[in-house]
Amino acid sequence: MDSSPASFGGDCCDDVMRHQRRRRAAAGKPEKGCRLGRQQSIGRDIGHAAAETYLVTWLSFKLLRCLGVGYRWIMKLLALGCYAMLLMPGFIQVAYYYFFSSQVQRSIVYGDQPRNRLDLHLPKNSEGSKPVVAFVTGGAWIIGYKAWGALLGKQLAERDIIVACIDYRNFPQGTISEMVNDASQGISFVCNNIAEYGGDPNRIYLMGQSAGAHIAACALIEQAIKESLGDSISWSVSQIKAYFGLSGGYNLFNLVDHFHNRGLYRSIFLSIMEGEKSFEQFSPEVRVREIANRNSASLLPPISLFHGTTDYSIPADSSKTFVETLQKVGAQAELILYEGKTHTDLFLQDPLRGGKDDLFDHIVAKIHADDPEALARDAVAPPRRRLVPEILLLLAHKISPF
Repeated sequence: MDSSPASFGGDCCDDVMRHQRRRRAAAGKPEKGCRLGRQQSIGRDIGHAAAETYLVTWLSFKLLRCLGVGYRWIMKLLALGCYAMLLMPGFIQVAYYYFFSSQVQRSIVYGDQPRNRLDLHLPKNSEGSKPVVAFVTGGAWIIGYKAWGALLGKQLAERDIIVACIDYRNFPQGTISEMVNDASQGISFVCNNIAEYGGDPNRIYLMGQSAGAHIAACALIEQAIKESLGDSISWSVSQIKAYFGLSGGYNLFNLVDHFHNRGLYRSIFLSIMEGEKSFEQFSPEVRVREIANRNSASLLPPISLFHGTTDYSIPADSSKTFVETLQKVGAQAELILYEGKTHTDLFLQDPLRGGKDDLFDHIVAKIHADDPEALARDAVAPPRRRLVPEILLLLAHKISPF
């Protein structure tokens, strides 16, 4: 700008130009702020992903020190690596959803112990209160992690259902009593706080898979026993509309030798379960059979157990005998068997395949049974998208170490 004296018209022109520059500068500030906010948000997501990866890696090395590196474990680790590589196209898509979707609220604190965290998978539609699934992940009591429930959370959220994936201490960070206590605390948090996240506290469903099914069943039956004795409680079995157990084991006496032959050696299993003296306390099938606990059986919600007939990790008889025991003591229980399905087919390969899935449809139908509008929406819902090519799923089925 010329520094020499200017006319009145020139002064006005200069004022206008300065005003326009100020407006452009002011208008640019929010854009810069939004861009900075987005960068910070992405940075937090990447930092969170790195922290989660570090935690899992650290726990894996700690676990290997406890297990030792024998021939069976080396072969299983190699098979696990190949299995994961075959399913990697699906895992990458689910991981992207888990770390970057606004529908996932990760690592909500529910207690004061390590890994007392849970993830919430929320539907896109936030109108009205939603049914809730409190899910306890599997992992042989040693590699369980809340992120393992991301695929289930994603697909149930698409059907307007909130999923809370509850993390808990694994061995050697914790043993079975601590795992059950953690799960119970997580369930308590869901029962008492889910309304703040759009969930319906009167429509909560408890679900567990594999070791998670065992831990969740232990927590449920322990709670029923406490209620029958009039003990102080932080959540009530009456708040649970139903329990879904997927590929679980419910009688430790019948499983210890089976696990030993599968590579989860007796000495390690006894360490996880706090010795054989604790088998009775942490065997749901045994506890409901005891005369002193039969009054508590009447407090239990409807129980549905799902199992594949070719599950070699935990035989289908584990669910069959538990259902029979529950029915004998007056509890409402049913068993749904899936012919030819393995331990991982029901929870991983079938959901990654997309399209129709009998287990998924059964669970959704149970949850929406009292909601005609939701059932109508389910009837016209588009088929779930395939995440992994069929040839890779078939190879993963063959090579699965589970």
